[in-house]
Amino acid sequence: MSDWISFYDFKHSVIYVNARHRDVHYDLIARDIRAFVPSPDARVMDYGCGEAKSADLVAAASGHLVLVEAAPNVRAALRARYQDHPKISVLAPEEALALADGSLDLIVMHSVAQYLTSAELERLLAQFRRLTKPTGMLVIGDVVPPRFSALAAAFALLRFAAAHGFFWAAVFGLVRIFASDYLRLKRRIGLAHYTEAQMLARLAAAGFEARRAARNIGHNQQRMTFVARPASR
Repeated sequence: MSDWISFYDFKHSVIYVNARHRDVHYDLIARDIRAFVPSPDARVMDYGCGEAKSADLVAAASGHLVLVEAAPNVRAALRARYQDHPKISVLAPEEALALADGSLDLIVMHSVAQYLTSAELERLLAQFRRLTKPTGMLVIGDVVPPRFSALAAAFALLRFAAAHGFFWAAVFGLVRIFASDYLRLKRRIGLAHYTEAQMLARLAAAGFEARRAARNIGHNQQRMTFVARPASR
């Protein structure tokens, strides 16, 4: 995953076509995550949160929100943004995974699984199982299916852009992708893909009882979200 971390540690016009895209993207993600928060006193972790520009929306519905980000520059920006927020803390992955057993009511990992190797995902799910309370929940969002259509993804972005006022910026952004470092890196390393059955099996092997959610977190409904709870031992 180190190559992807290095890529996302810097601002790229290929990721978000403009500031409007970035803002509405993070706003939607935060609102979707907020819907999973089980109670106003819940301790929540957003693992691989990215810029998390609307994290305050999740924090407002929680007792405390832990933002976890591997990219050093992004993490430093998060700490600067939320340093005075009483309900948000920002941790590196190794710090987050050192938290006490059973200390979290909700763990969300959105749009990260595709960048992990099979072994990395297995180890991380085992750690999430340890960190989750017996009554807690794990949500894995934006899982990419094997026959994922790039054309369908492009149309999903354009529909999202049209609804939020940045359609033409999105059109030009899609053109830029063809000459981007993202596409070259994707071709060289690839992304991890899972069927619904494969992801459910992964979660079961890690000690969770899981189901596919009715809709994916975020705008792209070609991808999948899974909701899991610790299985009885």
